[in-house]
Amino acid sequence: MPRDRAARSPLEQTEAKALHPADGLLFFDREFNPVESLLGNPLPAAVTPAASLWEHFPELDRSEITLAAHSIGDAARPLRISLDPDKPGSHGITIYRIGELFAVVRSEERNGADLATLLHLATHDPLTGLPNRRQFSDDLAASLHEATASNEALSLMQLDLDDFKPVNDTLGHPAGDKLLQLAASRIQGCLTDDDRAYRLAGDEFMVISMGSGHPAKGHRLAEALVDAFKKPFTIDGIALFVGVSIGTSAAPLDGMSPEQLMKSSDVALYAAKKEGRGRAKPFDPSMLESLEQRELLRRSLRMALVQHQFFIEYQPIAEGGRIFGFEALLRWRHPLLGTIPPAAFIPVAEADGLMPEIGAWVLEQACREAMKWPQNYTVAVNLSAAEFLTSGLTDRVSQTLDLVGLPPERLELEITESVLLERTVNNIDTLNTLNVLGIRISLDDFGTDYSSLSYLKTFPFDTIKIDRYFITDLESDLKSQAIVRCIVNLAHDLEMRVTAEGVETPDQATWLRSVGCDRLQGYLVSRPLSVEAIGEFVTQAEKAASQP
Repeated sequence: MPRDRAARSPLEQTEAKALHPADGLLFFDREFNPVESLLGNPLPAAVTPAASLWEHFPELDRSEITLAAHSIGDAARPLRISLDPDKPGSHGITIYRIGELFAVVRSEERNGADLATLLHLATHDPLTGLPNRRQFSDDLAASLHEATASNEALSLMQLDLDDFKPVNDTLGHPAGDKLLQLAASRIQGCLTDDDRAYRLAGDEFMVISMGSGHPAKGHRLAEALVDAFKKPFTIDGIALFVGVSIGTSAAPLDGMSPEQLMKSSDVALYAAKKEGRGRAKPFDPSMLESLEQRELLRRSLRMALVQHQFFIEYQPIAEGGRIFGFEALLRWRHPLLGTIPPAAFIPVAEADGLMPEIGAWVLEQACREAMKWPQNYTVAVNLSAAEFLTSGLTDRVSQTLDLVGLPPERLELEITESVLLERTVNNIDTLNTLNVLGIRISLDDFGTDYSSLSYLKTFPFDTIKIDRYFITDLESDLKSQAIVRCIVNLAHDLEMRVTAEGVETPDQATWLRSVGCDRLQGYLVSRPLSVEAIGEFVTQAEKAASQP
C-alpha cells in the first residue's frame, strides 16, 4: 500500500501535489497492473493507480493495446491512442515506456512538459532529488566512453551509511527519510563540477568523479566525504552520528566496463566495512583474492562436515605435575587447500549459521574420546558465540552426555568474553543451568577484548584462562607479571581455578607456579596431539606421575 501523506517527505508531497490524479498521470507494470515504485524508488501516492489500466479505461482493446505498447522503444516514441476515434478532437491517452514500466497520460490534459516530467521521474530519486539507478547506469557508461576517448581516468565511489538502520528502527521512517535527504545534501556539498552523486536504493549512494588527476583525486574526495560524515546530523532536535563507508575504483586501472568498476568498488566497500567502517578504501586486487577465498571457504564448509573433513586435536593441560585433561581443538583438512586454521573458517561458519551443527559434532566426538582416558581426566570444549546463543544449548549438551555416558564433571565448556557482552537473563540462565548439571565452565582468553570484572561477579565460572598475550613476555615484562599475579589472586579469592595458556619455557612455568597458578597449557606441556597419539602420551604421563 502507498504511504500516507504524513509519512512522505516534503519533496514527495510537492511532487504528489504537482501530479494530482486529475492531471491524468499513472504508472503501470508490463501487464498494465498497478505499481508502487519506479525502478526501485517509491512513487508518490498520487501517481500510484488503484486499479489496472483496463479498469481505468474499459473501452480499450486489451490485446491490441498490449501488443502495440510492447513495441514502444523508449519514452521518446510514445503510443498515442484516441478513446473515441470517430469523433475528431476526442480525448485520448498517451503511453510512454519508462524502463520496464508504462506511464499513461491523458493527452488532452497535458502539454509539452509531459515528456520532461516523465523523464525526470524515471531518472531521479523522489526522496533526495538525486539521479537514480537508471541515470547512474547511463551516466557511468557515457563517462567511461568519454574517458576512453580522451585518454583520461575517472573514479567511482560506492557509499554506504553506517548505523542507518537503528535510526529507522528507533526514530521511525520519517526520520530515516530526513536523514537520507541530509546525507544527500552533505555528499553534494563535497563535490565539484566534475563530480555527480546518485542514490541507488536505501542508504546506498554512488559518486562518479571525472576530470584530471585520478585516481589520486578520487581518493581525496572519498576521504573528504568520510570526514564530512563525522559531524552529527540534527533531526527533530536530536543529534545523530551516522558515518559512511566508501569503496573506490578507478578506470582504466580497475577496469574499463561498468560491471568491472562496480564490482571493484563493491569489493573495496566490503573491505572498508570489515576494517571497522567509517573509512574509505581503494580497490586492490588482493581484496578480490581474499573475498574469493572466503567464498570458496563458505561453499566448502557446507560439505566439510558431510565429507568428514573436520578432525580434532587434543592439547594436554597439566596441574600439579600431572595431566589434568585435554582441550579439544577443531581442525579442518580441506582437500585442496590443506589444513585451514580455525581463525580462518570459524567466523565464516558463524556468519553462515553452521557453527551449532559443527559444534554439536565436536562436542560428541570429544566426549567419546574422553571416555577412553583415565577417569580423572577432563575434556575442555570451546563454545562459539553462535552456539551459546542458540536456543536449546543446555538440552543438547545434556543429551550428548547421556548418549556418550560421560559424567558431567569431566566436561569443561570454554566460552570467551565476547559471548557475554549482553548480560541478559537468558545468558545467565544458560550458564546457571550448565553449572547445576555439574558441567565445569571456563572463561577463555581472560584479559583481552571486552574484559570486565562484572563478568566474574555475574556468571558462575569454575576456571579462568589467562590469555597467552600475557604469558609470552612474562619472564621480562613487569606489567605482565603484575597483571597475571592480580588475576591469580582475584580468581582464588572468588574460589576459581586459573589456567595459563601459551606456556613454552621452564622459567615461565616456574614463575606461574610461584604465584599459585593452578594449571599450565602450552608447548612446554605438549603440542596438540592427534587422536592416535593420545594413548601413548597418557601412558607415558601416568608412568612419569607415578615415579617418586
